[in-house]
Amino acid sequence: MARLLIHPGEHLADELKALGMSANELAKQLGVPTKRITEIIRGKRGISGDTALRLGRWFGTGPDIWMNLQKNYELRLAAQEIGDALQKIPQYRVDAKTSDDMHP
Repeated sequence: MARLLIHPGEHLADELKALGMSANELAKQLGVPTKRITEIIRGKRGISGDTALRLGRWFGTGPDIWMNLQKNYELRLAAQEIGDALQKIPQYRVDAKTSDDMHP
């Protein structure tokens, strides 16, 4: 069963709704253009390092949560796009003897 793809913007929209805050208000607080926040909320833009730092500071969560949401979304999206072709790629395996021979 495929896992649901949830864009990080949906999480941000949920947080703003719970706070009764608009994208415009958050953008002002973060010091970024409103367009950046609205595009993230609409799933048209990802969360950059800069935005993650700002969101992490504002929410008091640190940037890692926001970057992880973005990373996980992108990995799941890529896995769906690649599909079964991913399973056809052989895995590189290092044999213990060869590994020792490679390091003097």
